[in-house]
Amino acid sequence: MTYDQRMHRICSSLVNAGYEIELVGRLRNNSISLTEKSFRQKRLNMFFQKGKLFYFEYNLRLFFYLLFKRHDAICAIDFDTLIPCSFVSSIRNKILIFDAHEYFTEVPEVVNRKLVKKIWNYIGKKFIPKAKLAYTVGPILAEILSGKFNNDFKVIKNVPIVSKQKNAYLSRPETPIILYQGSLNEARGLEFAIKAMCQVSAELWLVGEGDLSSQLRKLVNDENLNHKVKFLGFCKPEELNTITEKAYIGLNLLENRGLNYFYSLANKFFDYMHSGIPSVCADFPEYKKINDEFNCVILCNADESKIADALNELISNVELYKSLQQNCSKAASVFNWESEEKQLIDYYRKVFK
Repeated sequence: MTYDQRMHRICSSLVNAGYEIELVGRLRNNSISLTEKSFRQKRLNMFFQKGKLFYFEYNLRLFFYLLFKRHDAICAIDFDTLIPCSFVSSIRNKILIFDAHEYFTEVPEVVNRKLVKKIWNYIGKKFIPKAKLAYTVGPILAEILSGKFNNDFKVIKNVPIVSKQKNAYLSRPETPIILYQGSLNEARGLEFAIKAMCQVSAELWLVGEGDLSSQLRKLVNDENLNHKVKFLGFCKPEELNTITEKAYIGLNLLENRGLNYFYSLANKFFDYMHSGIPSVCADFPEYKKINDEFNCVILCNADESKIADALNELISNVELYKSLQQNCSKAASVFNWESEEKQLIDYYRKVFK
């Protein structure tokens, strides 16, 4: 809940439009204190932290919490909250809304587990059609989810608020900083990026933690790259802004190991754009479509040699860097929260007519 900027933006925009909002999540062993927001926040204290028992406990706690909570509508975030949200909305005759942050049944952790994938698909097909409003992060994904789960998915992109924060680099700094922000999970191309640093004269900063945290730290040590690769851990949004100001290049690398990543439109892609930081980005459909129009990134597959070539080209070719940086600014004037917010409020107003 501390780091989910999409939810912070959505909840804040709905509050500003006159709605009363409560964001509900779970308390983890490593959770830090919540900062005050314009909307209410509630963490459910969990005994189990992962696995099947966690999902069972979380769904049960969420069901009883929502059952006795005053509300007019419930918005389920992704498949793993659909069951309790749908049951409570049916029992209390309240509106169900669904926000798909990703293509849940195609994430790397699910896509190759046939039984698990089958169960989540069943849950989606049973409950998503009941939602009065459904939306997701990108146009292609909206089209796919609409056809598969029998609901007309709208698009609310995961884009930042227009900010005066701009990267000021017009020439290469002595030690360029390459920034990756996000979860350190599988299929993010992080192993390739780390190995690519053997061929790149720069520093790689990794902001975030995840399932691969220990494995990636070991890889850095094995490759003798401790002087080049820094792990900054989780950072609050305001801390991330300060870090981003120091970056020269952004990384948004993904491996084609499931349709979730292949059709993704990640928030980091837009965060780099808004900060005026050219990035090396996965050569996948949504990113390619935007880049064909604005030419603001270098598209690249998750391969250490290709990543190294792309990074070295951005570091050595200052004219290319300036051109991409200027195009980032043009793209940011189109892809921003001020535009998405209008759509969001319009969708919610239609729900409550």
